[in-house]
Amino acid sequence: MSDVLMGQAYFLKFDPKLLADMRPYPPLGSLLAAAMVREAGFSVSFFDAMLAESELELAAKLDAERPRILVLFEDNFNYLSKMCLSRMRDAAIRMIGMARARSTTVIVGGSDASDEASTYLGAGASYVLLGEGEASLVDLLVALRAGEDVALIPGVARNLDGAIVSTQRRPVMKDLDALPMPAWDLADLSRYRRIWKRRHGRYSVNVATTRGCPYHCNWCAKPIWGQRYNVRSPGRVAEEVELLVRTYGAEHLWFADDILGLKPGWVARFAEELARRTVRVPFKALSRADLLLREGELDALRLAGAETIWMGAESGSQKVLDAMDKGTTVEQIREARHGLGRRGIRVGYFLQFGYPGETFEDVEATLRLVRETCPDEIGISVSYPLPGTRFYESVREELGAKRNWVDSDDLDMMYEGPFTSAFYRRLHRAVHREHRARLVTRELESVLAAPTKARPSHLRLAAGAVARWAKIPGDRMALRRLAARKHGIGPLRSRMTFDEARRPSEDSE
Repeated sequence: MSDVLMGQAYFLKFDPKLLADMRPYPPLGSLLAAAMVREAGFSVSFFDAMLAESELELAAKLDAERPRILVLFEDNFNYLSKMCLSRMRDAAIRMIGMARARSTTVIVGGSDASDEASTYLGAGASYVLLGEGEASLVDLLVALRAGEDVALIPGVARNLDGAIVSTQRRPVMKDLDALPMPAWDLADLSRYRRIWKRRHGRYSVNVATTRGCPYHCNWCAKPIWGQRYNVRSPGRVAEEVELLVRTYGAEHLWFADDILGLKPGWVARFAEELARRTVRVPFKALSRADLLLREGELDALRLAGAETIWMGAESGSQKVLDAMDKGTTVEQIREARHGLGRRGIRVGYFLQFGYPGETFEDVEATLRLVRETCPDEIGISVSYPLPGTRFYESVREELGAKRNWVDSDDLDMMYEGPFTSAFYRRLHRAVHREHRARLVTRELESVLAAPTKARPSHLRLAAGAVARWAKIPGDRMALRRLAARKHGIGPLRSRMTFDEARRPSEDSE
């Protein structure tokens, strides 16, 4: 029996695309919150929805642990939790019902709950944590245990006599080094390890070095940390990396930050801390093109162990980037991509289609960027209006009944975008197909240059590349036909100058 059963509601089983890819990471933010609750003197058990078959597994856990309180604390470091997927919201609501049927108090926290507190309270949650959540959660649990009034605890919403009342959000934590290590022992890391080793040959684990993003992309929702950017010290992060490598056998890391190493010199100091501990582990991370071009940044990433750096490239059209208040240029994307490649670091682009005012020429500009720079990986999405963003407010009147994607591969246009959902779905397939054909062709060209590297598998690759190239003309014809069905609102006007957009918020540490 435990005082508190903690968990989250992102089920890999309910996300077909990512289930097929099978690269699961433990819910880092949930495990960190669990560590803080345990430090406050509560006994804690854990329900890990990531690898569960369905919500029904929670019922068995509730019966086995008989907790006084269930806390569904979403992993705020996982971009999938930030997407507010309706299938996961439905799962959370079912889980709330299971707990309430057992007279268990329910507390919920996360991006979707912060935006939609009334939905979760209406489903039976006793309390919703607003914003960052961990400190408010601990205060709330302590007050409930002591039978004290919770009315003045910051960052809490609840039902009171049929009305929802909320307290002002608590300022976000600045001293991230004071946080405990995540409660890794509560997750079945051996199961994660088996999955990774079987499917991908090595075991990858997630780490967070920061909280928040101080930039101004007007489509990016920030219900948890707002415009702040707070960072852990290089030494503290290196300490956690050493623990993950030496104790838990991590062979690869995913730094789950919005931006790794915004602070000048942070990556270089991190590389020094790892070297001092004789720890070397490859990693992937996300950064911005302009930050990568700072003097010494690319070399520092290489020394620290960077294997893959993803950039939020978004578009090959400067017009679209400026409308987004991105604060970067297409030329910076190109330069950063080539600089990373020269240092042997793989490059990924996140691309976004469907922003208001996008034309077929803008789409073509993005395709040219991908063709000419040939990143090693691409991720494609369509513009997805989330509450709290200027983008959402600008298209609110265009939104239909469906306000959230069901899963991460949904790609429905939630508003009357520049082109139809059918166009963007075909575009998604076409861009991936052509990009894959170009990558395989590049690999085959390297084999022709060094025939001793040839393997039987290259014949299969060649056959696949031929099949992909054969379909590309049909894709282009279909896209032009679908593009003729234009509809939707016109372009959004940026409210910032380029210089304003490229400067991070001053409210960061």
